[in-house]
Amino acid sequence: MSTPEFRVQRVDAPVLYELRRRVLRGNDPNKTVEDPRDGEETSLHFGGFLGDRLVVSASFFPSTAPTNAHLSTYQLRYMATDFDAQGSGYGALVLAAAEDALRAMGVQQVWANARDTALGFYRSTGWTVLEGTEHLSPETNLPHTVIVKLI
Repeated sequence: MSTPEFRVQRVDAPVLYELRRRVLRGNDPNKTVEDPRDGEETSLHFGGFLGDRLVVSASFFPSTAPTNAHLSTYQLRYMATDFDAQGSGYGALVLAAAEDALRAMGVQQVWANARDTALGFYRSTGWTVLEGTEHLSPETNLPHTVIVKLI
């Protein structure tokens, strides 16, 4: 039996909502997974697909970062990898494709509020933790830390 091919593509935000809800919001139907900026022309949404199945989501929004505010910057939000695909390298492939697209647009930096449980993943893909930025997310009440990457 052959393994389905993995691909990364730009998508409309609603394609990502179910995965966002399942992985990032404990599948709670009462938790929001929509961002007010989802439909804006400057927002970018990426899906990582294993065959026809969405296994990774990542959305990027223009934003001023908490560091290097003079740089053209986008914020990563709603990065999620389906539970059975975590540790597969698919998330790193989605980030690489997104960073290529952002760099081509002239973006110089990306940042995010990363879940502390995912900091190892982000460090392995070149992100830097901003020391002293640890906080509880108001959306999830989980520990997060600000991370940044020059692209």
